[in-house]
Formats: sequence, C-alpha cells, structure tokens
Amino acid sequence: MQYKQLGASNLKVSKICLGTMTYGEQNSEAESFDLMNYAYEKGVNFFDTAEMYPVYPKKETQGKSEEIIGNWIKNKKNRDRIVLATKVASKHPKGIGATKLAWIRKGGNNLRFDKKNLTKALDDSLKRLKTDYIDLYQLHWPERNVPCFGQLDFKYDPSDNEWTSIEEVLENLNILVNSGKVRFIGLCNETPWGLTQFINIANKNKLPRVMSIQNGYSLVNRVFDIANSEVSIREKCGLLSYSPLAGGRLSGKYINGKQSNNSRYVLWPQRFNRNKTKRGENAIKKYVNLAKKYNIKPSTFANAFVLSRPFLTSNIIGATTLSHLEENINSLNINFTEEMINDVEDIHLSDPNPCV
Repeated sequence: MQYKQLGASNLKVSKICLGTMTYGEQNSEAESFDLMNYAYEKGVNFFDTAEMYPVYPKKETQGKSEEIIGNWIKNKKNRDRIVLATKVASKHPKGIGATKLAWIRKGGNNLRFDKKNLTKALDDSLKRLKTDYIDLYQLHWPERNVPCFGQLDFKYDPSDNEWTSIEEVLENLNILVNSGKVRFIGLCNETPWGLTQFINIANKNKLPRVMSIQNGYSLVNRVFDIANSEVSIREKCGLLSYSPLAGGRLSGKYINGKQSNNSRYVLWPQRFNRNKTKRGENAIKKYVNLAKKYNIKPSTFANAFVLSRPFLTSNIIGATTLSHLEENINSLNINFTEEMINDVEDIHLSDPNPCV
C-alpha cells in the first residue's frame, strides 16, 4: 500500500480509500465485514461513508452504512489505526436525485450547515459509528446551486440566496473541531470558486482549513482537470476521487446493454443516468480496448489512471464483491506509463467528459 499526507494535516491516508455506500443495501453486514477486512489486510487505512448512505437513499435504510462500519470497528478494536471520514447532507436548491432527503433531520431547512444541524448530524453519525471523533468531516455538497450529480454548467439563479455563508459554516465547523469531535474538515462536489473561498476565508479568520475535496473523477469525467486541479495542487488540498469506474461501467461489464445482478442499474432503473450516456458508452468501449492492449483488466486500468494524477490524495473505490475489490486494489501495482497517458489523451480529447 502507498500512503499520502491528507492536505496540510498530520494524517497519512492510504492512496486507496474504501467507499461504503453499498453497505446495508447491496451488501449485508457480513459481506461488508468481509470487504472491510480484505481492504484492511491489504493496508487500506482510510474509510469513507456518509450519514445518507446507503444508496439509493431512502428512509428505511438511512444510516445503515455508518452502523455497519461502527460494528466492524467495535469488532476489530482498530479505531486508532484507521482514518474515518463521513459526510453531512445538506439542503440543495434542486434536491438530490428523486428525493429531497426529507427523513434526515426532518428535511427542508433542517438540511443546513447551521450550528444546530451540523451538531445534530455529527452526534448522530458518532453514535452510529460508535466512536468519539471523526477524522475527516465533509460537507456532502454545497447548499447553494452548483453543477454536480450529472450537471456540467453553472446556471445562475438570482433567487438562490438562502444558503449559510461560508464564513458561518467554517465558524460552526470550528466549534466541532474545538470540541474534539472532529479532527479535520473537507468538501465534496465543490467548485473552484467554492474551494478557494473556503481556503481564503479560513486563512483570513484563523478558522479550520479544508484538507481535501471529494469530487467525481474518472476516465470519462475529468471536469476536475479544468480548474479545480490547479487549486488543489497549489493549495495542498488533494482530491479524494469518487466513482473512478463511472458507477462500474469502466469495468466493461455493462457494454452493449449487459446487466449484472444486484447492480445499481438493475435495482434502480433510470437512476445514475449520468453514467449511461451514448457518448459515454462509446468512450468506455475505447478505454476497455485500451486496457486489453496493455493486458490489464479494465477496472484495474481505469483506477490506475486515477492514481497517476498529480492532484490525487486518495482514490475512493467501491466494490460489492471481493473479486472486484481485489481488481481495484491491484491498480496500485500498475505503472501508468507516458505511452498509456498519450493513448488515454487521444481518446479523451476526441470527446471530453461524456459522463459527468
């Protein structure tokens, strides 16, 4: 395993982070334990979850992923040897997916980053995770309207002005850090403007510094390259990449309409459409063939590309089976050569970012 510094913190995290959004839905607790045990034995010390998990989010299962991780930590007695990250959900002007998460803190204006709701969300997560502190507490997405979850362009809405100011959010997070319940903070699904605002306001007012940004990134979604990458590198706020396989599609197992039992595309038809575009399908076929050219499994190749990026801190991989998890972790053994990069660029530049 390889490890990197988490931003400007004193934490060293594995370059592979285990994502857990299937735990409690697609994976039972026993299966989840097996996946976490395997990753841990391979040197993974970084585990990422969220209060809204598992997905697809619904009232009946909300919080199950955190509960399963908490039970695993209690069983392994390894809390001091892992870096635990979770996320707090927020209000979003356009909702999220087909739901506005009305069951989390009763929804609506309770899904805000104000002091009351951040404290409530954190305490609930701590209880489910059976721990006294979170190593990395992340804002799952901004309150304001930003392009994410399938959107690409920023669409200005003059009525979108009822969101907690960034300075107030940082002040509220500072209370949680000073309480000892949170060690460091991070952002998710954030824009270059948002990231720089958080960093500059924190520096100016001596508030907690953002240590990471968790955005989608893969061979078919390189929007992060355009502007966030420079901010990430120059401000020492590395990317925690999620969906490096574009929802599993870069494994090649869904090409030409093939389906996999228990996959998100079978369980929730019409969801996750951002990964099911015609342009994306064409690009994915090219990347799968490119992986075959180098005699590398497509999922391993796709993850190895993400690991090669200079702004990356850790790649968040998800897997519902041990065989898939092994393929993903094996990406660490691939030396992504200049020839590979050039081949990737040829495909990318012919039709950039078909799955955002």
